[in-house]
Amino acid sequence: MWPQTVHLRPDGTDPGDRAPFPALLPGQLDVEPVTVSTGPHDAVVTLAAGDPVGLACVDLAAGQEVLVGDRHLTVREAIPRGHKLALTDLPAGSEVRKYGQPIGLATRGIRAGEHVHEHNLRSPAGGDGSRFGPVDAPVEWTSPQGTAQGRTFDGFLRSDGRAGTRNHLAIISTVNCSATVVKRIAAAFSGPDGLAEHPGVDGVLPITHGTGCGLAADGEGLALLRRTLTGYARHPNVGGVVLVGLGCEVNQMAELTDGLGLVAPLVIQELGGSAASVRRGIHQVRELLPDLERRRTPLPLAALILGLNCGGSDSWSGVSANPVLGAAVDRLVAAGGTAVLAETPEIHGAEHLLTRRAASPEVAAALLDRVAWWERYTAAQGESLQSNPSPGNRAGGITTIEEKSLGAVAKGGTTPLRAVYRYAEPVTEHGLVFMDTPGYDPVSVTGIVAGGANIVAFTTGRGSVFGCRLAPSLKLASTSELYRRMRDDMDVDCGAVLDGSATVSELGERLFEEIIAVASGRRTKSEEFGVGDEEFVPWQLGAVL
Repeated sequence: MWPQTVHLRPDGTDPGDRAPFPALLPGQLDVEPVTVSTGPHDAVVTLAAGDPVGLACVDLAAGQEVLVGDRHLTVREAIPRGHKLALTDLPAGSEVRKYGQPIGLATRGIRAGEHVHEHNLRSPAGGDGSRFGPVDAPVEWTSPQGTAQGRTFDGFLRSDGRAGTRNHLAIISTVNCSATVVKRIAAAFSGPDGLAEHPGVDGVLPITHGTGCGLAADGEGLALLRRTLTGYARHPNVGGVVLVGLGCEVNQMAELTDGLGLVAPLVIQELGGSAASVRRGIHQVRELLPDLERRRTPLPLAALILGLNCGGSDSWSGVSANPVLGAAVDRLVAAGGTAVLAETPEIHGAEHLLTRRAASPEVAAALLDRVAWWERYTAAQGESLQSNPSPGNRAGGITTIEEKSLGAVAKGGTTPLRAVYRYAEPVTEHGLVFMDTPGYDPVSVTGIVAGGANIVAFTTGRGSVFGCRLAPSLKLASTSELYRRMRDDMDVDCGAVLDGSATVSELGERLFEEIIAVASGRRTKSEEFGVGDEEFVPWQLGAVL
């Protein structure tokens, strides 16, 4: 059954028409949905008092009656679970709100009891930046009670002072032409006995991609690719690197090898071809592996950089999995750690919730600059950010990018936004930061990990099978039904928020402990299944020549 209680702010005041989940209530973690249906089936839930739409908790049939406050509402058409139901009459052109925030405009008159979705709701954004308005004054934030100051995890201390949650040897291709050689070298160390003599090494990972040539030698695309590859080669989860190139590519080896430490460069054209390069690569890896042997040691939580991502979102993602992750982020930040929020197209329409938490006007301006860049970028391609919700998102009840973004920003918890980074830039600031990435999951996580994230939390409503071999990736299911159906892929069940058996705060605390356990060596579902070899996808900008 859905919870029937509205939790108050610490000062005892009611959240009122503010959306009752952490991203919109600074400093308040223990806030639950406001139930408006008190009938026997608890058929409808709203997320802020005054919202003109509710979410169907079950499939609703035409003619079914639901109780809304003290009145009965007749459902006028079949509405799938998780989709929006009009609670009041909505005139054409009127603003529709969810989480207490605008998610769209009614394209025609909508009667109470009707399905609210693509056929009668459109994005309110004009695409010209006019919606930004003035930047709110930064909010004050208080650490949650019982923070984990002094807590540690068991990791690998690197010579530069950074901490690894895994201890890998990475074989990295400079260009797509060397990808097969990279995979053949890594294959020699796969299987149950591949690293039997080196128990302190977690894996020999092939890092391959589809570019490295056919692009301008002095363009933004090459600079971004090199920044991404360098981020992986220097990553704290990497104890040694073998670089493999063809020889004639635009992305020349010499530009990558400076200052990388344990690097063994191989050039296929100089070694006499593919077979010879595979043999030399296997020899190089065997020589490097003894240097990687080391034990885990207790390290402060301040050394953790948690990457945040969502994929296959549905309407429940913004109610359960994302707020739960946000609660865990608040605890990590309170302990001195760092969390990286990303996916710029998927904060569009909710960026004001982040600028009001910016640590300075400069941080707020940097975030709005990246959103404005994306508006120009998509417009130049004949597209718009309003096209973002995928078919799966829409089938799960999400209609507009604003609706999707309002749920997505909840992953960032409630702490101040400390910095904004370009794609794959090294993350050096502690606390909550933002990285400019596309919304496409493999590209986004590749940039976050290149920036230094040594662990990833990935929320999903429809069901994602994403994994990242370099950084362990926890997948959070928005519903218990999804968790049971895809149990071999899901690590954390956030559905308890929806049935009222746990609060966002309670599950956030459990997730925080799970993050520490995984950082200390516990394997995730994607690691057990070996997912991640194909998920290294650098953002490709510029013309393909």
